Amino acid sequence: MSGPDLIRRIRPEDNSAVAAIIREVMTEFGAVGCGFSIEDPEVDMMYEAYPEPHSVFYVIERRGQILGCGGVGPLADADPGVCELRKMYFLPALRGDGLGKKLLGMILDDARDIGFRVCYLETLDTMTGARRLYEHFGFKLIDGPLGNTGHSGCNNFMTKPL
Repeated sequence: MSGPDLIRRIRPEDNSAVAAIIREVMTEFGAVGCGFSIEDPEVDMMYEAYPEPHSVFYVIERRGQILGCGGVGPLADADPGVCELRKMYFLPALRGDGLGKKLLGMILDDARDIGFRVCYLETLDTMTGARRLYEHFGFKLIDGPLGNTGHSGCNNFMTKPL
């Protein structure tokens, strides 16, 4: 690990760095255009898009630079007990250091504390590292999407009881 690393809640001044990470990682995996989260209006205002007490969003900072992010919030048009893991992306410099496990563990703990009973996520076949992480935490593939994320470009849908 090339620490020191700090996982903390997003602040308003983090919005532009987080938007840049989302755009860079989504482009890296070919997830560009209509139907992908890169087009979500919230990308440029992540702090405002995750209001407490029903949402939480984190950034990972290394030596003052934000290199990763992720959060959870209610899944639109779904049972109120279902949350969605959202915008969990790491720049290459942060991958492989175990921080994905640490961040996802924190997010799932928060989701339980908020009162969610199930966590849902959408991802891509090409995001193999992320899928391995999700499977490690007990996420299972389901047949199709839940709720209304607006991300018709995704092809893997997973849930995990909390």
